[in-house]
Order: sequence, then C-alpha cells, then structure tokens
Amino acid sequence: MAATVLIVEDEPHIGSLVCTYLERAGYDALWVRTGERALGELARRRVELVVLDVGLPGIDGFEVCRRIRGEVPVIMLTARDEEPDRVAGLEVGADDYVTKPFSPRELTARVKAVLRRSARPTGVAEPPAAALTLGSLRIDPTAREVHLDGREIELTLREFDLLEYLVRHRGQVVTREQLLENVWDYRSLGETRTIEVHVAQLRKKLGRRELIRTVRGLGYKVSAG
Repeated sequence: MAATVLIVEDEPHIGSLVCTYLERAGYDALWVRTGERALGELARRRVELVVLDVGLPGIDGFEVCRRIRGEVPVIMLTARDEEPDRVAGLEVGADDYVTKPFSPRELTARVKAVLRRSARPTGVAEPPAAALTLGSLRIDPTAREVHLDGREIELTLREFDLLEYLVRHRGQVVTREQLLENVWDYRSLGETRTIEVHVAQLRKKLGRRELIRTVRGLGYKVSAG
C-alpha cells in the first residue's frame, strides 16, 4: 500500500506541483491549504509523513508541528532561509526543512529518505541495544533517552540519531557525507545546512560545546574532553 503524504501549503501552484511529483513517485498525496484542515485530516486518517509550509493562514506551520510532535515525521517548507527560522522548525519537532524555491525532485528524495528512516522493522524483535557512555554522557538506544551529569536531555528524533551516531564513532572524524547518508539517509542531494543546524542545537542542549568538535574542512569529532 502506498504511503500517504499530507501536503499543507496555501500557495496553489506549489501545492499542486508537490502533489504531482509525489504521486509520480508512487505516494498517495493529500493536499490541504490550512493548518486547521491539516489537524483535522491527521485526526481522521493515517498519514506517514507531512510536508508542512511555515507561512500558513490561521494556525501556522510551527504550531501545527508542535501539536503533532512525535506522531508523524515532518518536513517543513519555508521561504525564509535565515538560521533562526530553521532552528525554530527543528525545535518544534520537524525532521528536516526545505527552503523555497526548491527542486521538487529534491523534496521527493527527502520524503523518501525520511520515510525510510522512520519505517519500523517488522518480524522477530531484536534484543535491546546496549547503552552508550562517554564520560558522564549516557545514551540508551532502546528507550531513546540521553542523560548528561545525571540529568535527562530532551532531544528530537533526529538530534538523538545524530548524537548516537557520533558517539558510536567516538574518536573518529565523521564527515558530512557520512552523516547525510547514515543519519539522514540522503545521497547526492547537494548542499544543505541541516547538519550544521542540528549540531548547533545539540551543542546548545548539551551545554558542552567542546563535546562535539568541528574538524575544519572534514566534519565532526566527539570526545570526552
């Protein structure tokens, strides 16, 4: 059965274009123009992913994302390419963002990637994964919880995946290409600032900038001190 993608976009030409490309890619695309309609559709039917415009009339995209946080993956669309707006989207639970104008093919590729990452395996249950520790940092992959100095750190799904990957590769330089492929499941999508924004958010929440070091021209490296 085709995955249902809810498109929330008030500009007719953009909504129609996104619908067309997603339907060609084999998805069941559903398009609404307001945040209120989006919340109504999400309450009455199963949706696998939401493509959500920020600048909606009435309830804006940030508020819609906040209300459905954790229930369904979200890719935010925004005409604003400034970092505070991208950060705001990630803080309310968006899995990724795409800035306008955008390539419909790139958006379709990101939809595929987010759906692959969010798909839950079926069949025989795997044994619980062992906790990861790095100094006073503890990551529980099964419970998806992070503790630092005994306090719990609340992270979004993507922030958790990013931190877990970096800690699993502690002491190694992890490139942007590795992160895009293994955390975002993106391949050859060109330039994107999503990694930098997520790393900045992680540093802010952890309160230890030195934990995630930038290795200029290469990527990132995690160490205990």
